[in-house]
Amino acid sequence: MRRRSLLIAVPAGLVTLAACGDGESDSAKASSTPSASASAAKPPKIVDGPLPAITDGVKFDEKPTVAKGSGDPSKDLAVKTVIAGSGQTVAEGDYIQANYLGQIWATAKVFDNSYDRKTPLVIQLSPQGIIDGWRYALTGKKAGSRVQMSVPPTWGYGTEGNAQAGIKGTDTLVFVVDIQNTFNGKSSAKGTEVAQDNVDLPKVGTNTDGKAPTIEVPKVDPPTKLVANYILEGDGPEVGAEDSLLVQYKGVLWDTGKEFDSSYSREALSSFGLQQVVKGWSQGMTGKKVGSRLLIVIPPKLGYGDTPPSGSDIKKDSVMVFTVDILAKM
Repeated sequence: MRRRSLLIAVPAGLVTLAACGDGESDSAKASSTPSASASAAKPPKIVDGPLPAITDGVKFDEKPTVAKGSGDPSKDLAVKTVIAGSGQTVAEGDYIQANYLGQIWATAKVFDNSYDRKTPLVIQLSPQGIIDGWRYALTGKKAGSRVQMSVPPTWGYGTEGNAQAGIKGTDTLVFVVDIQNTFNGKSSAKGTEVAQDNVDLPKVGTNTDGKAPTIEVPKVDPPTKLVANYILEGDGPEVGAEDSLLVQYKGVLWDTGKEFDSSYSREALSSFGLQQVVKGWSQGMTGKKVGSRLLIVIPPKLGYGDTPPSGSDIKKDSVMVFTVDILAKM
């Protein structure tokens, strides 16, 4: 699996699949990852500078080279939109997908960057998930934007710093962030529609307005093997067996059509590692493309077998039917 960011915390308290997770959560597995700073009581004052020059890699999504800070940094949060994007506006609580570079003001020492990993960061702009400097600086910006910021300790890691990243409690941090995309509870897959011509399989809605797709289950016997078909086929990277994903989903029971779980009803996206969920999910999504909507039909042996979740409508012999929008790799 790819190395996690040294700087950004794994979001705490995220729900994996309410009725579909097994094993420990991302948060539990990533306990060695530095936590985000405690959220300050008052929002910061945001100023225009000073900010060190970007001397190379000046285009959007190019790895930037940033000069050493000159003089004393601001004690406030300095933010500049270097390149203005035209995409969706980022709101607090959204997940953003971004490339970034972080360095120390006084030394220009780069302590973390995603460009070299060739995998953008996907992270939630929440007090539990990310340092406050990012949360306040990026809220209100648009996807497609390059944002530079200078983050004093108050809005970074406080007086304790971050020893793992080599950040002292007195260090002001400089970031360049290229916002590729933003996701929230109204996000949908945007892939190309694929024909649903098997009358013995459920038919899934193809709407992309952020509302839950319909699932029409036929009145026939369910399949005995796993089904994982494209409804909308995206053009993103393929999902690996050990990846973590950000998704929208809805699950119903084959025999009744009754919904038993949904991220749409919670108005909150779900994130999880494929090693945390039932085999039908992990096998069904492995090899599929990010940006896709899938129909996944899971027989009991690849679901919960003889041990369905207590208190749920799922029985020992229940066949589960899901629509899943794969929004991003995390």
